[in-house]
Amino acid sequence: MTIEELAAMLQKTGIPFAYDHFAEGESPEPPFICYLLPGSNNFAADGKVYFRINQVRIELYTDSKDLAVERKVEMVLDESGIFYNKSEVWIQSEKLYEVLYSFEVPFTD
Repeated sequence: MTIEELAAMLQKTGIPFAYDHFAEGESPEPPFICYLLPGSNNFAADGKVYFRINQVRIELYTDSKDLAVERKVEMVLDESGIFYNKSEVWIQSEKLYEVLYSFEVPFTD
């Protein structure tokens, strides 16, 4: 998967998204998504990276618990054959829920 393929996958949700964050003053009204690649879990062979595996975080922000919006994201992940883990937190300072989808995928350049 390339970063472009990941973005195309997120496009299918119909939810506004940006890599890492939206520019100040340009954040849309919730729901919206921020996604990032915070690390890797590469496979090594002969002291070199043999197989690249990137960690992916998809952060869904809503101002109230919205199972229908979560289902949109989950349907796209399921259709793409991605195994993910999900967690949720209330961000008091922002008055937003963050639903985090985390997974690993092989990445290509």
